[in-house]
Amino acid sequence: MRASQSRQKSYHDKRRKNLEFQEGDHVFLRVTPTTGVGRALKMRKLTPRFIGPYQILKRVGNVAYQIALPPSLSNLHSVFHVSQLRKYIFDPSHVIESDKVQIKENLTFETLPLRIEDQKSKELRGKTISLVKVVWGGATSESVTWEVESQMRDSYPELFPSVLGSATVFRRDIFI
Repeated sequence: MRASQSRQKSYHDKRRKNLEFQEGDHVFLRVTPTTGVGRALKMRKLTPRFIGPYQILKRVGNVAYQIALPPSLSNLHSVFHVSQLRKYIFDPSHVIESDKVQIKENLTFETLPLRIEDQKSKELRGKTISLVKVVWGGATSESVTWEVESQMRDSYPELFPSVLGSATVFRRDIFI
């Protein structure tokens, strides 16, 4: 029995490498249901196995590290065993550029009506509603929506050829 254990230990020790991190390194944190991380994230089927990267603040013991957690994980203890960490290797493709969209405090952004492409009437039970197809543009790509013609005439008379007006800045708030 001891010979078998010794043989298995030697197999394991050949492949084992001791992990050590320095202060300032970035690591991924393992998400498992047994640790508090899995419970904090409301573990689901498609939850990633590792989250992060997070920065190492200091080494606490031989095999424990304190990491900087975001406010969303503030209910967790910030010290983790080295087995729960994986080294993060920086890759420029991991950096995601945000769009140049300026979002306001009420989570809206501005789009501008560019032109009216089409017009149609929609028949309801007792009345007819005139609709216009408006092409919107702005910081994002162009989008097309059908709007009520009377509301568009009141808000943006410059878009209609029958009414001449001065060029003004148009605004439409989109909720995210």
